[in-house]
Amino acid sequence: MPSPLASQWKNLAFSALVLRLIMDNPRDGETAQSRLKQVGMISILYHMHIGQVPLTLTNIVEETGLTRTGVAETVDQLVQRKILTETLEKNMLGRGTARRFHIAPTLFERLKSDEIL
Repeated sequence: MPSPLASQWKNLAFSALVLRLIMDNPRDGETAQSRLKQVGMISILYHMHIGQVPLTLTNIVEETGLTRTGVAETVDQLVQRKILTETLEKNMLGRGTARRFHIAPTLFERLKSDEIL
């Protein structure tokens, strides 16, 4: 079982990595406020991931208290940056499809290889 300190280092390393990826690489027409919102959102998504909560729009809306549109806009920006990947899955109710997100495996690979900065 990993020590609490090791877990804290992983959280810190992940936060540093996404902060650098988002803040150091502004997209055309993107505001600083938008980038900060992305940093905050990926931090929440990482903690949901650790807690094994599926990263669906519904779960993210429940966790953040944001509107579905607000969540979708921010998550779409993270998908465009390739920080998140998106899959379409059958809705739990059997009707339609649900968008499910995953933190990109490349981020975890970079963390394992100590390629943070």
